[in-house]
Amino acid sequence: MEGCTLCPRMCGVDRSVAVGYCGSGVTVKAARAAKHHWEEPCISGTKGSGTVFFSGCTLGCVFCQNREISRGGIGIELTAEQLAEVFQRLENQGVHNLNLVTPTHFTPQILQAISIAKPSVPIVMNTGGYELVETLRKWEGTVDIYLPDLKYVSAQLSGTYSAAPNYFEMASRAILEMHRQQPKLVWEGDLLKKGLIVRHLVLPGCVQDSLAVLEFLDKHLPKDSFLLSLMSQYTPTPVCAAHKAINRRVTTYEYRKVADRAAELGFSGFAQDLRSAKEEYTPPFDLEGL
Repeated sequence: MEGCTLCPRMCGVDRSVAVGYCGSGVTVKAARAAKHHWEEPCISGTKGSGTVFFSGCTLGCVFCQNREISRGGIGIELTAEQLAEVFQRLENQGVHNLNLVTPTHFTPQILQAISIAKPSVPIVMNTGGYELVETLRKWEGTVDIYLPDLKYVSAQLSGTYSAAPNYFEMASRAILEMHRQQPKLVWEGDLLKKGLIVRHLVLPGCVQDSLAVLEFLDKHLPKDSFLLSLMSQYTPTPVCAAHKAINRRVTTYEYRKVADRAAELGFSGFAQDLRSAKEEYTPPFDLEGL
């Protein structure tokens, strides 16, 4: 395998003989494949989203709730054929979609598995937003619903908390590419079948940056062509103890200020209740379904 250039890290590692920045080799590793009921209502529906959590990550967020798989190495290695069987088992459970969480660093292998499984339900790409346009184009025609984060505008914040000072540069381009591929929302009743949902997690002490995220979306994407998912579920991790500014929950005032601005700008989508800031919303990475 040539040096890896799948994500903005461009680490250039030959992952057949070593792990890349993402912590992964060339073989797919996943930590859970099961129905998930805690996504946006139009994704989870009544039957759940068939969610596959892939191990490793191209970001380095200090507040990551999935740290045991993003950096901890938990997971089972799977061939493309085995992953295709995982997809088929999930679809047989009656899920509304296949939800691929942090799949970027396994792009070629996952696309191969999808070609084998040939799912008949929508495919969701659930990502931190830190993507290369060139890699996203490999997914064109396969992804039905893009579900990226837009975490920051500030390079200082993204550098400090996600080890990615170029986060906004990359994520903003990526989201525009995702929108190019899925430029309108396609519904079947209350379920989204095609489209783009942009998530933003409000961080403590970062209200001005959250407002800048909203301004970017307001300027660059037609309001009726995507959904905004405003999240309040920020929960400090033990790693956050070294970052005093975010080692607390988001206040009602902070979240309400961002939510009010989103309403003023006329976004459609979802806004979480502050009671969502609970660890129980993170599933157990117990290798279920693998």
